[in-house]
Amino acid sequence: MIPSERKFYIFRFCRWWCWLFMKLYNRYEPIGADVIPAEGACIVVANHVSFMDPPALGCGPMHRAMRFMARSTLYKEGFADWLFTNLATIPLSRDKGDLTAMRKALLVLKEGGCLGLFPEGTRTPDGTLQPAKSGIGFLIAKAGVPVIPAYIDGTFAALSRQSRFIKPVKIRVKYGRPITPAEIAALGQGRDCYEKAAKLVTEKIAALRDELRK
Repeated sequence: MIPSERKFYIFRFCRWWCWLFMKLYNRYEPIGADVIPAEGACIVVANHVSFMDPPALGCGPMHRAMRFMARSTLYKEGFADWLFTNLATIPLSRDKGDLTAMRKALLVLKEGGCLGLFPEGTRTPDGTLQPAKSGIGFLIAKAGVPVIPAYIDGTFAALSRQSRFIKPVKIRVKYGRPITPAEIAALGQGRDCYEKAAKLVTEKIAALRDELRK
């Protein structure tokens, strides 16, 4: 069972400690997180290069609890299963199209939740932005809610796949203007729409990357 928005005690506790750690150790800097609405359904999409990406993305909007999808292999018996369950994550199987996870994600949005997604599906090996999976486009098109793009900078240098320890590298997250449901609807319907929606979010994330690098 996924905790309600008001009962995210474990999430908020963990988020506070993650924010404090990143602020002191990585000079964490969220930019424009106020674009995320304080209430109502929305999706936040970002690039994915490190295990630090979920806390970096979720610590930006301190006014809002953010739920994530997490690969099902992380849900091991004992503490890990308890933690991921109480963080209100949604288990996702990457072996095949996981319709159950998609339904749960849509239910979260139907209930007015905020869902954090990484369109690339997994951490990129070299830190570069990869094309979004079409399944993300399907979810976005079906949800019909605002989609906020974000770009996470610094987490790859801080903790890449090859790293064993977190390095004191500055981490920044830039949140962009929401993509409205009308903009998504204008892309059409069916599989073509899903692919266009996936491409659109990749372009928006890339644009934020370029803005940060100026």
